[in-house]
Formats: sequence, C-alpha cells, structure tokens
Amino acid sequence: MDTTTEETRRIEPSGPPRSQNVHVYPLGFWLLSVGAFWQVLRGLASLSFQDERSSHIVLIPLITAGLLVLHHHRIFRSVHYCSSIGVPLLLIVAILWYSLRAPISHLNHTDYLSSVAALIVLVWIAGFVLFYGTAAFQEGLFPLLFLVLMIPIPVSLGNYTVSLLQRGSAEMCDLLFRLVGVPIMRSGFRFSLPGVDIEVAEQCSGIHSALALLIAGLLLQHFLLPGIWKKVVFVACIFPIAIFKNAVRIVTIAWLGIHVNPEFFHGQLHRQGGLPFAVLAVAVLGLLLWMLRKVPGRKDS
Repeated sequence: MDTTTEETRRIEPSGPPRSQNVHVYPLGFWLLSVGAFWQVLRGLASLSFQDERSSHIVLIPLITAGLLVLHHHRIFRSVHYCSSIGVPLLLIVAILWYSLRAPISHLNHTDYLSSVAALIVLVWIAGFVLFYGTAAFQEGLFPLLFLVLMIPIPVSLGNYTVSLLQRGSAEMCDLLFRLVGVPIMRSGFRFSLPGVDIEVAEQCSGIHSALALLIAGLLLQHFLLPGIWKKVVFVACIFPIAIFKNAVRIVTIAWLGIHVNPEFFHGQLHRQGGLPFAVLAVAVLGLLLWMLRKVPGRKDS
C-alpha cells in the first residue's frame, strides 16, 4: 500500500486552486477603492465631458482593462501575493493622502482632481502588485502605466502645452502659407492675408486632437513596434505631427476662404471639420510606423 500517495491526497486543499480564484480578491479590492473614491471618480467623469483637455479620461480605465484582458495569458501566467511590496506601497499612498489632503483642498478644481487621481492610480497599481506579484506587474507594465493618462492635466501644465502647440502651429502655418504662395504679413499669432486677418488662437491650438493622437500613437507603438529606441522615436514624433496637422487645417480653411468662398472661414469645415485632417495625421503616423518597422533592429541586423 502506497502510504505516501494517501497522505498526499489527505493534505490536498479541498477548495479550487488559486488559478481559479486569482481575480476574486483583486476585484473586491478594486470595487472597494471605487467606493472610497466615488466622489472623485464622479468629478473626473464630469470633467471629462466638460473640458476638451480631459475628454479622454473616461476611456483610459476601459482601455487599460481591455489591454489586461487581451494579454491575460501572458500577464497572469505566474501570479502570487506580494505583500512585501504591495502593502508598503499602499501604506505610502495612505500617508500621502492624509498628509496632502489639507494642502490640495485649496487647489482649483482641476488641480485637486489631478492630485487625487494620481493617488488613485498609485492605489490601483499597488493593489495589482499586492495580489498578482512583481512578475505580473512587469508583464502588465504598459497597461498599468497607461492609467497615468486618466490624471487630468494640471492647469499650469495644460496652459504651457497649449502655448507650445499654439506657437508650433503658427510657425508651421507661416511655412505652409509661403509654400502655397499666399502672401502674408505676420505679427505673432496674427496673419494678415489678402482681404482677411486670421489668428492662431488658443482654441485653435489643437490640444484635443493632439491628445487623441497621443493615445492612438501609444497604442500603435505598443502593438506594432519592436525595440525601445523605435518606440521612443515614434512617440517623440506624435506632437510634431499633431502640429503639422493643425497647421494644414488652418491653412486649408484660409486658402479656401480666400480663393473659393469666404464662408469657409465660419462654415462647418471650420467648426466641425476635424475628421479629414485627423485622417491625414493618422496617415502620417502610419507612414512613420511603416518606416520604423522597415529599419532593421539589433536582432534583425
């Protein structure tokens, strides 16, 4: 009689293996965090529908969840509790929350939401490490870091970004006007064209489309580009491409308003005609992606 086999059978756990219950506690932890931060999450959703700089926020957790599900075989193939790292991270976030709660309460609404959203992201990442371990964290690094995009852009940083896009668009407009042969006189962001003056104002900076292009570009490089340096080059080109797209839109509307019909200055193409130019930006992004994929990397060479 094989006593070893009988003893082994007796000590086997009666419940299902951990692989079948792996997501139960993390899901409970996430639901508790949603309840704890419900008012802030509602504020983030409201801001997303009111501010063009934040319109992407509600999509980010959904995209992260989709990426985790898509890559679940790779991310969750080796999971284990990691209290030695997860618990200290949660304690650090708790200390930050209680120590910063009073100072951040005096911030404007957007900056307050930005500060608390950063803490929420840290809580979710710490919980992921706690319940799944460091190996799963390394495999899921991109989806988890993608959550950073759900943090609203602080007002000062947003204004600075708008200013950069505005200046870049004005410089590119100047170049494109000269290339298409439109005579101009320029003073800062104001262009004097034949019969009309236009201005590259803050609302013409294209920050909304630039953020959309950034999100699309980050996803494209994640799925389609091998090699760190290629990814870095690709991401670094996203905002210049956004500036180029925005300038093409401004110059096209101005040219049509001068040579075809002045109504183009105030028509539908000016107000809601971003789609054709967004297609142009995606096409340029696709061309860059194709070129980088053709460049041999270290393994290829």
